[in-house]
Amino acid sequence: MANRIFQGVVHQMKDAIDRTVGVIDETGTIIACSELSVIGESIDGSQKVFESSECVKVGARTFKTLGSRLGAEYAAFVEGDDFEARKLAGLVCVSLENIKQCYDEKYDKGNFVKNVILDNILPGDIFLKARELRFNSDASRVVILIKIFGKDEVAALETLQNIFPEKTKDFVIGINETDIALVKEVKPNIETKDLEKLARSIIDSLGVEYYTNVLVGIGSTVTGIKNLARSFKEAQVATEVGKFFDTEKIVISYDNLGIARLIYQLPTTLCEMFLKEVFKKGSIESLDHETLFTIQRFFENNLNVSETSRKLFVHRNTLVYRLEKIKKLTGLDLREFDDAIVFKVALMVKKYLDANPVKY
Repeated sequence: MANRIFQGVVHQMKDAIDRTVGVIDETGTIIACSELSVIGESIDGSQKVFESSECVKVGARTFKTLGSRLGAEYAAFVEGDDFEARKLAGLVCVSLENIKQCYDEKYDKGNFVKNVILDNILPGDIFLKARELRFNSDASRVVILIKIFGKDEVAALETLQNIFPEKTKDFVIGINETDIALVKEVKPNIETKDLEKLARSIIDSLGVEYYTNVLVGIGSTVTGIKNLARSFKEAQVATEVGKFFDTEKIVISYDNLGIARLIYQLPTTLCEMFLKEVFKKGSIESLDHETLFTIQRFFENNLNVSETSRKLFVHRNTLVYRLEKIKKLTGLDLREFDDAIVFKVALMVKKYLDANPVKY
């Protein structure tokens, strides 16, 4: 990766410096050069370059290591051995060293965050590594998981990295061929609706750019680097639960999952037992589409008969008749709060089981 960074810089220097400029690694191999034909060649006598932090002449070139320490990994060179070559070699080293330092900082921090959210680093090592990288461990952050369907995840990853260019606060991390995690620094009191608005803007950007199908899960906002793994797991749960209970939604927040989160974590055998205990045998299957639609509207209107009948454009007595019919079939009166809760949970459990989750 460093080779490509160095090559990009020396290529831009080609017009500004009327001399051949390049970089060698510790083996003496030219890994970047404004004269492309010499890349890959080895420099005889290069070992003495890395034994000094000063400019060193080797053949017709002037070399200087990147950084002032001995045993550096790279050295820059400029064609010539005069005073001008020594000055240019020093300037090239300063430029390349700063660019490499910025890249290393970004790269290392990104890898560090990835290891944290994937639980690939020991808890005791997290703060030590954070201090070493000068990583702000106390900031509030949230993990947003973006699942890409049917398109190139690499292209989506690059787009997201362009959307969030602040590499010291926000980290865009490729998890696998379909999942991308955005670890974003946020205000401690940020509301879920603001995070959902951000998620929708991400979807809009990806959709317009690549016509990609996207599902986004949002974890809880956490404070402290150690809690990032929990936020990531919550974002994963949000996308998984969404497959069963919120199939129409493309942005799902863990904080808004409610009872669906509990049902998702239950063994399917327990869910099946619950349905058998709540309903008479076959009663829930006997409810037709119109009846289920009526029930859904009744719940949406907070068990208000008058409001529900108005929204359904039916007479109040017609709705009462339907509710009585449901009571007769299931033994549950939806006008009673306790029965309504049981029925609501039972419908969610049935929807979960109908989606054929993995059996326990």
